[in-house]
Amino acid sequence: MFRAISISFLLILAFCNNTPIASKEKQHSSTKQNTPIVVGAEQMEKYLPLLNGKNVGVVANQTSYINNTHLIDHLIAQNVNVKSVFAPEHGFRGAAANGETVADGKDPKTGLPIISLYGKHKKPSKEDCENIDVFVFDIQDVGARFYTYISTMHYVMEAAAENNVEVIILDRPNPNGYYIDGPVLEMEFQSFVGMHPIPVVHGLTVGELAKMINEEKWLANQVKCKLTVIPCEHYNHSKKYNLPIAPSPNLPNALSIQLYPSLCFFEGTKVSVGRGTDMPFQCFGTPQNSPGSFTFTPKHIPGVAAHPPYENETCFGSNLSSLENDFFYDLKALNLSWLMAMYDQDKEGFFKENFFDKLAGTQDLRKDIIDGKSEQEIRSSWQENLNAYKLIRKKYLLYPDFE
Repeated sequence: MFRAISISFLLILAFCNNTPIASKEKQHSSTKQNTPIVVGAEQMEKYLPLLNGKNVGVVANQTSYINNTHLIDHLIAQNVNVKSVFAPEHGFRGAAANGETVADGKDPKTGLPIISLYGKHKKPSKEDCENIDVFVFDIQDVGARFYTYISTMHYVMEAAAENNVEVIILDRPNPNGYYIDGPVLEMEFQSFVGMHPIPVVHGLTVGELAKMINEEKWLANQVKCKLTVIPCEHYNHSKKYNLPIAPSPNLPNALSIQLYPSLCFFEGTKVSVGRGTDMPFQCFGTPQNSPGSFTFTPKHIPGVAAHPPYENETCFGSNLSSLENDFFYDLKALNLSWLMAMYDQDKEGFFKENFFDKLAGTQDLRKDIIDGKSEQEIRSSWQENLNAYKLIRKKYLLYPDFE
């Protein structure tokens, strides 16, 4: 028998259908006064003086744009001495699939050396830092603890502190920055998909999180780097913000970014989240024993989904692509109903225990689901740690908070 499923899940099943993804995004990148948000990278007058006469390492990817020009090209045009580019998961141009090894190389446009910070080499080495005076970090995050760009930022800050290199964070809005939810990571479950004792949805920009990491002494050996954050202008945590560039190959639109914190738990189970389809993180299912009549067949897509789960197998499940983009803005919470319903449908071998616990940051979520606890009971177990986190978070806010 299924346990009681939340009303929100039933409503979603009622509205989900087999229609293709529609272009539903509305541009929300302005304040209530319709003043455009100005990201940190656009405010060159504030950080160019800090780069004058210095050797610069730029941590960047395909999201590091100022209008229609990449940050690297802007810096070179301003005669900034860029020595090397450091690339996170998915590479400098964002063309590598999740988990795919990203090799060092050379940027064909500028000739700059590209140093990969994914795979075995996640942290800049002493040699990488030898000719660098300052790191400039400009990467668009999505506000979920297990999204690895913030882990890359952590290691860059750590290497900088150890090698007397400055760090400048060019801040960008958090598209999921209007709520906080999920279990707070227990440090025994620390990994590259969860480095810090923060909840799954942490409600911080990368600039705010960098300040927290530095001041709470979360870097190795409690070192601190010399940190400067260039904040966004006209942003606040109540803002809806649609990203102008997809942050990674499997988060192609605003809805997938909003669904990601809730659906990523499936990555630690036997359930597919649509990698290898045209709606990744907008559907879920398995080849057997799945509720719902929606079908999809994952395919190998170079640079997007390298041999995804259930490649070339028909999966049965649910299509969430018809959800309105305001769904999570109104809910302001993770949705556990999908995860719990799929477990109830087919419990045998459901969890990949080690990885699921790393994603959750705790073994309690998995155990509570297995024990048949309700969603409300599970949420209640998070509250004490969430309340403690919120008090810490307030110290590092750069922008007006959500109510």
